[in-house]
Amino acid sequence: MGIFSRLSDLLKSNINDLIDKAEDPEKMVKQIIIDMQKELNDSTQALGKAMAAERTAKNQYDAAAAKSAEWENKAKQALTAGDEELAKKALENKVKADKNTEQYKEMYETISSQTETIRTQVEVLKSKLQEAKSRQAMLIARSKMADTQKELAKASGGFDPNSASEKFDRMEEKIMAKEAEAQAFTEIAAENNVENDDTAKQFEKLETDSKVSSELERLKAEMGM
Repeated sequence: MGIFSRLSDLLKSNINDLIDKAEDPEKMVKQIIIDMQKELNDSTQALGKAMAAERTAKNQYDAAAAKSAEWENKAKQALTAGDEELAKKALENKVKADKNTEQYKEMYETISSQTETIRTQVEVLKSKLQEAKSRQAMLIARSKMADTQKELAKASGGFDPNSASEKFDRMEEKIMAKEAEAQAFTEIAAENNVENDDTAKQFEKLETDSKVSSELERLKAEMGM
């Protein structure tokens, strides 16, 4: 009865305790399903053999009953023909056939009862296997969730908020220093641009004054002044 002892172990309320003790609950649950499927396959094969034996016993029972009926008909024929001795011989064979019929009937009923018991067990195993498969997804999901929570707890336990705050402060100081440096370069560049603009304007004025003087001299020459 290994099938049903395994089912009992699987479906008891302490299944979660068994899974908690396993190194890999997911593998354990899958293995249970594999084992149950194998048990079902073996039981189905056993049922097939029992059904075959049942059919054989039924055929033997039917054949013995038919033989009994045949000898009875022969006895009637003998009596109809007026041959009582032949009728007695036919009835002797009928008595033997009746004995065989009774034995085959008993054997058939026994095998039929056993076959029905196996058939019921197979149906129960099928039902329990389906139930186990339905629970498999849930148990594996719970196992994965537990692993995730465990990893998160480890990460949270090793996290130092004060250390993180100090790191952010240091980063902020570095960024402020970079910003100050960038501002200084911007101001220097602006001053250089102002000086360059003044020099350019001075050269531009010289060029303009030179052109004006040239134009003035040209006009005077044209006017004979």
